[in-house]
Amino acid sequence: MERLTKVRFTNLDKVLYPLSSVRKLDIVKYYIKMAPRMLPFLEGRALVVTRYPDGVEAQGFYGKDAPQGTPDWVRLFHTYSEAAGRELDYIVCDDLDTLMWLANLAALELHIPLARIDKPDNPDIILFDLDPQPPTGMPEAVRIARLVRERLKERGLTSWVKTSGKRGLHVVAPLPKKDAFNETRAYAHKIGVELAKETGLVSSEKAQKKPGTIYIDYPQNSHGRTMVCPYSLRATPMATVSTPLSWDELDEIDPGRLRIDSVPERADPWSGFWRLNSV
Repeated sequence: MERLTKVRFTNLDKVLYPLSSVRKLDIVKYYIKMAPRMLPFLEGRALVVTRYPDGVEAQGFYGKDAPQGTPDWVRLFHTYSEAAGRELDYIVCDDLDTLMWLANLAALELHIPLARIDKPDNPDIILFDLDPQPPTGMPEAVRIARLVRERLKERGLTSWVKTSGKRGLHVVAPLPKKDAFNETRAYAHKIGVELAKETGLVSSEKAQKKPGTIYIDYPQNSHGRTMVCPYSLRATPMATVSTPLSWDELDEIDPGRLRIDSVPERADPWSGFWRLNSV
């Protein structure tokens, strides 16, 4: 495999998901298969990754700054990080080699900012992160996702839905990069407040995760915050995936079955994401 890439692989037989027997080699192969679907969301963005070099049963760590020994062919974006309080070199994954290199680093989760590096202050994505608070679950999240879709349609935006890869849903819409983060964040908050009053099922205030509600995490639309990339793996025991869905299949979906071994066989319901900015 190394004859076909710049990457020098290490420990490919190492098991990173013990309960599902998924090796680093399986992760590399998965990202090779999914690269045509993932790269349009990864390219031109300053990534934040979560690495699990000792597997998902051990402690992982977030990576913003490119690690020591990063090859010179990996594109970097040098900028100030408010969270870190210093200048960082972010990884920009524009190609398959970089994606495979990230897999070799055991960067299982790939998180993307909602703006590209060419316009870092103008998001091209708005995110509604729907997080069910027990005893609510996926049925309630599906109901709220459809209501969010209606609100976005009223504003002329086409929305798309995916699993978070864990227990929630993400409703996402592409934007024309003319608004600032404070505007998209305020709009997401406004919809959350409206749905809280309308349904009694939504909590939308910052850090207010009420039991029995669907928490809409509107601060995720702030500058510097991220969304797990479509088709990224998650650090769950069974190697689940943040999986793009069609709206028609929402009622039947079981996020726990959307795993590294099953997702590549699915059609891509998000194939037109970047071609449509309005209905």
